[in-house]
Amino acid sequence: MRDYYEILGVERSADEAALKSSFRKLAMEHHPDRNGGCEEAAGRFKEINEAYSVLSDPQKRAAYDRFGHAGVNGAAGGGGGAQFHDVNDIFNEVFGDVFGDMFGGRGRQRSGPARGQDLRYDLEITLEQAYAGSEVEITVPASINCETCDGSGARPGTSPTVCGGCGGAGRVRASQGFFSIERACPRCGGSGRLVLDPCEDCSGHGQVRRQRTLQVRIPAGVDDGARIRLAGEGDAGARGGPRGDLYIFLSVRPHDLFDRDGLDLLCTVPVPMAVAALGGEIEAPCLMGGDNCDGECRIEVKVPEGAQTGRTVRLKGKGMPSLRSRDRGDLVVELFVETPTKLTARQKELMREFAEICGEQQHPKSATFIGKAKQFWDDVTGG
Repeated sequence: MRDYYEILGVERSADEAALKSSFRKLAMEHHPDRNGGCEEAAGRFKEINEAYSVLSDPQKRAAYDRFGHAGVNGAAGGGGGAQFHDVNDIFNEVFGDVFGDMFGGRGRQRSGPARGQDLRYDLEITLEQAYAGSEVEITVPASINCETCDGSGARPGTSPTVCGGCGGAGRVRASQGFFSIERACPRCGGSGRLVLDPCEDCSGHGQVRRQRTLQVRIPAGVDDGARIRLAGEGDAGARGGPRGDLYIFLSVRPHDLFDRDGLDLLCTVPVPMAVAALGGEIEAPCLMGGDNCDGECRIEVKVPEGAQTGRTVRLKGKGMPSLRSRDRGDLVVELFVETPTKLTARQKELMREFAEICGEQQHPKSATFIGKAKQFWDDVTGG
């Protein structure tokens, strides 16, 4: 007899995964149904099955490694061959995770309580709600057990009957070549029971669709894309099974004043030219809850003397709260120096006088830029 390791094309040190992988490949290649019923393929397929049934069993493999075929001969109670499982059992074990319940393996479904479907609800909130946390009322369409029949689907006073097609198992099996294929019972749809006198309110389904009102607590600090799970608030389960869950996906509405960067809040604030030149204080918006933030959500920001557009002032701890700690981000105020418009004649006169007495010391960036520009022009013109 051929060596079992040679039949499967693996080393004697091969682990369980290698054995399984090789068996899958060879079994699919030599399966009789894929080879037109060829007797040679059928014999090879049986040989592969026998080898795997021995080597996949630790005790049989140990006996085979020590004594060879003599260690497993006679175990079948027949003539001289090793004991091996029915081909359906082997395929259930090896191919069950690939083909589900086609072979009646691990993917097999049985009648009985079934968990309800999970539901998704998209909820848009404001930045203020994300900052402080809030409680929001939502209305969700979901399946609930019919109150008239208490979820049985049968008219009150009657009960579902056991399906005669599957005997209540919900599954039926049919032989096809080497395989025994199992599928949901076509008569009862896999439930294992039949409703002969259906409930008028749910038409025998046992469930009805209703709008449900729920209170959702939004924790402070949530960000765009956060997800909240409400256990047991999804669709009702079938045949007395548990409810599914409700998943709420949050999106934060864009704000007119603030942009968010992690825990930091960013805000651009215009600054009068005089304040930017002389220094001083301006008011900036803030969200509720920070120190030095009054009831109108305003906060004082110190503008340094000579501030330019783009200069930022960082206010520690005035940003968003952290969802999982007591930390807070910062409020980052970007200054935008505003040039005055619609000047009066007197104001224009003062501006001209101011421009005349200003020198390079008052406009250092302009002086540097002009110097670089002159050098550029000289290089271009060769001057």
